[in-house]
Amino acid sequence: MLGLMQEQPLLISSLIEHAAETHADRQVVSRDAAGGIRSFGYRALASRARALAEALIALGVKPGDRVATLAWNDHRHMELYYAVSGIGAVIHTVNPRLFPQQIGFILNHAESCCLFFDPGFTALVTELAPGLTAISHFVEMADEAAVPLPDDPFVRQNYEHLLAGRTGAFAWPPLDDRAASGLCYTSGTTGDPKGVLYAHRSTVLHALSAGGPGGFNVTRDDVVLAVVPLFHVNAWGLPYVCALNGATLVLPGPRLDGASIYELMRSQSCTMAFGVPTVWMGLIDHVKNNPQLRPPDELKLRRVIIGGAAAPAALIDDLQDLLGCDVVLAWGMTELSPLGSIGRVPRKGELADEEARRRRLAKQGRAVFGVTMKIVDADGQALPRDGRAAGRLLVRGPWVTSGYFRHDAPLLDADGFFETGDIATIDPAGDLEITDRMKDVIKSGGEWISSIELEGVASSHPAVAEAAVIAMPHPKWQERPLLIARLREGRSASADDILAHMAPHIAKWWMPDDVVFVDDIPHTATGKIQKTKLRERFAGHQALQSGPN
Repeated sequence: MLGLMQEQPLLISSLIEHAAETHADRQVVSRDAAGGIRSFGYRALASRARALAEALIALGVKPGDRVATLAWNDHRHMELYYAVSGIGAVIHTVNPRLFPQQIGFILNHAESCCLFFDPGFTALVTELAPGLTAISHFVEMADEAAVPLPDDPFVRQNYEHLLAGRTGAFAWPPLDDRAASGLCYTSGTTGDPKGVLYAHRSTVLHALSAGGPGGFNVTRDDVVLAVVPLFHVNAWGLPYVCALNGATLVLPGPRLDGASIYELMRSQSCTMAFGVPTVWMGLIDHVKNNPQLRPPDELKLRRVIIGGAAAPAALIDDLQDLLGCDVVLAWGMTELSPLGSIGRVPRKGELADEEARRRRLAKQGRAVFGVTMKIVDADGQALPRDGRAAGRLLVRGPWVTSGYFRHDAPLLDADGFFETGDIATIDPAGDLEITDRMKDVIKSGGEWISSIELEGVASSHPAVAEAAVIAMPHPKWQERPLLIARLREGRSASADDILAHMAPHIAKWWMPDDVVFVDDIPHTATGKIQKTKLRERFAGHQALQSGPN
């Protein structure tokens, strides 16, 4: 027997229309490259998105076509999110921080028919244009059309000119909610970037779970600062979550330095902020270098959500102590749309046992509703959820990918689980702890050493701003850890100082064989430590130690 309920497709266009009808008094605040602020109510933003949908159809965009963006976080980029998907096309957000060759590969692999770009990326688009095989329209996302240069390899159109004269009375077409809606490519750290193709249904379900109390817990009383870019896995779903729940969404544009972020938080009374650890490191440095600032008095910030990479314990402490806010750790992947788990970090004194609190800093929280997790050994056999057994992490759910775009190799196991590439434990309460990436784990004497845990302990030294651990070949032990550290400005420490600080917190045989100090640690385009570069740089390094003793 079937239930007697109405059949309504779960469409992305329904989110913006819900916001326009129910949350018209809430806004999207957009800062441009020059620092100017514009605010749009959800009703006005929905009207502009409908006008843009008309313009896209006039350009010849059809259902299933890919429409690419090279843009920062602003209102136009968000309008594209809704206009493109709303007509049945696919919004293809491209990370401009990738190498030009990777960007060209991604645009050609996706066969995107249009490219919308911020004026700041004109030089990049000029370089790429001759090699882009499928793009027929280049649209500059600006108030006024720029004067084309005589040798421009492409014909530019202007975003606002496309909207001019359109009423926004367009009616969103009915679509199959299984239809593709968005396309994001992985950062390509192990080969060419791979495309993850989202659907309307998966995106709406992700927004419902991610925005709810078991997820980010976003409400219409929140002012959400999206420092995470719109080109980074749909800004973790925030354009959809905020429209669904009626939260004000603040889009910071390209100015992501600590001073600019602090001022935007203050002026817009932000209650929540989302970003990767490097962003928050810059914010904390700004606060520490400007003692006249009074964050608890000047800000209304209640929660900072950190994802994209492991957060050092010292950074979490600084956010809680200096800004007076809660810290929430989120784990996910491009292949998970992206949210998989979430957990709040207790503040100092909140738990009777401070050591228990420190252990919680390393955990990524519990799976959100819709995501099922398991850990398995090398033979694919399930491991116990005892917080000790570490194995390969696999996930399954309605917003987890089943395959890569234009990539025929099977991804799922016999039970439909996707292998994440992470090594993890899950404790009896359901808390997930990522102990390493499979490609980064250090195999020493037949045992695993977690580079993530070593990095966290090293980063807790007061002089260490950032730490990275990589495996170095060893004739006896197979691999041994090398610690690479960047010190805080004006601070000093020796290798012996760092190792002595780490000794009480790790097993003796985990101790790095050496410590090297660098002025900069490279990061990927999504904020993760770029360990491939570090392995290349230190390929011939000779350790001071001889391994565990």
